[in-house]
Order: sequence, then C-alpha cells, then structure tokens
Amino acid sequence: MSFHKDHHDHDLGFAHDLPMMLGRRRLLGLMGGVGLASLTGGAAAALECVALPWETAGPYPADGTNVKDGQVVNALTQQGVIRQDLRTSFGTLMQVADGLQLDIELTLVNVDGCTPLEGYAIYLWHCDTIGQYSLYDIADANFLRGVGVADGEGKVRFTTIVPGCYDGRWPHMHFEVFESPSAAVSGEASVLTAQIALPEAPCAAVYAADPRYSNGTANLGRISVATDNVFRDNSDEEIAQQTLTMTGDPVGGYAGTVTISIDLTAERRASGMMSPNGGPPPEGMFGATPALPQKG
Repeated sequence: MSFHKDHHDHDLGFAHDLPMMLGRRRLLGLMGGVGLASLTGGAAAALECVALPWETAGPYPADGTNVKDGQVVNALTQQGVIRQDLRTSFGTLMQVADGLQLDIELTLVNVDGCTPLEGYAIYLWHCDTIGQYSLYDIADANFLRGVGVADGEGKVRFTTIVPGCYDGRWPHMHFEVFESPSAAVSGEASVLTAQIALPEAPCAAVYAADPRYSNGTANLGRISVATDNVFRDNSDEEIAQQTLTMTGDPVGGYAGTVTISIDLTAERRASGMMSPNGGPPPEGMFGATPALPQKG
C-alpha cells in the first residue's frame, strides 16, 4: 500500500542541502542527534572491530554508477536525500513505503583503534516488504534510501522498515560510506561499499506474522547466510560484525544496531564481490555505467 504527502514544488538539489547541513546544530538534527535516544546503549560496540569486506553494490544503488532505460540513476544529488526517516520519498516524489518500523543505529569506526569516524557520511538503501527497490522496480518512488552523517561518536540513526526477503538473497541492506557529505555525490567516491545482514529469527517472525511480507517466509526458507551469493565467502568474524542486532517484536516494531568497521587503508577492490549468479562482477561495475544485472 502506498500513501502520499505534500512536497515543495521544486527541487533545488544536493548543492542546496549541503550548506544548510554543515552547521553543527543542523547536522545533529539531520542525524537524529536530538529527539531520538540511543537504541540499545553500548550494544553496537560489543564486537571487536573487524574490518568489513567490500561487497557488490548490487544492480539498484541509484548512486550514479549505473543506468536504467539509458539514463544514469543518482539519488545522491537530489534535495532531501540527507534525512533520518527513510520511509518517505523525497524531492518531487510522494510514495511512502509500507512495512514494520525498524529504528537503526549505525556506528562508523576506523578499524585502526576502533575510533569513531565523525563527519563521515553513509548512504543506506534496501528493498521493500516484497523485495522491490525504489527508482528501479518502483519508478515513481525513492523511499528506503537516504544519507546520514556521523556524530562525534560515529553514530548515524535512521527510521526505516524491516526489509523483505526476495528469492536468492538473505535479508540485507546495502550501504556506502564517504569521507564527508560533500563526497557523497557518487558511489565511485565511497571508502567502503558493503552490506548489512539481518538476523534470521526476527525476520522469520515478521514474515510469518505480517501479511505485507507476502513472499518472505517462502524465500527465507530457500536461503541461508552460508549459501547467499554475497555473504558466503565472508569469515564468521566478518558475518558477526556486519549482522544487525535486533530487539523488539513483529507487532510493535524493532530497534537494531551494528558497528561498521572500515579499513581506510584498503584499496577499493572487487575481492569477494560477485554478481548474483555467483560469477565475477559485471564488467564496469566499479567504473562506467553498466547495464542492470539481476538483484544482488
């Protein structure tokens, strides 16, 4: 189900957003530094810092690195992409994503010393309840996408929904981390492109209880982290580091935390990255605009 909300009549773009967000009070507001308490205390820092491996951005990043119908798709240059609530569309689009609320707290740290990466930006995107992605499967929506900026503790907070599970992939979220908000204009500038895995038990509970996730139970039953074409090559330590910790229930919603640990000395590389069919990444995935592969 989709709803509509009012929008401004014109879109001034990312360049208009940026000057307003550089002031610290404004910055903290965009990150949820006011009005939203820490979700689970120190749970996000419970793990030792294990550098996350680079992963494929998949075919639906909307970060300027691929095309749809011959046009480059880039949500990162649009006014309103820097936000906390990802359930709404932004700019000139109006649709709102339906689904069970999930409040997440991401902590961005440098693997060297496990120190917070204050001022770094993270672009997060994921599918809806049945596995569809805005701007690609749903052309007239850009919900479930957004950029946040890390506060002094490296924390970024978003309100979104529990992602669905589509056939062939473990439930997950995509993200790209940038050195600054001004660098977040294309996925080519990321210091890490990777994915967050969701834990099985909460996902299974949501898919079983909530009819909006109509294909979730069947698809989850056909996949595991060990057979997922993105996560299967990762070590147990890497999987533990990149898995969201979730608390809550399928009626009232969930809160989740994860620490995103980044090796800032690592080269941008395709190691461990595969296309959804298990082969090497499509030619041009990390350079010019490739055609859309299957979901990843």
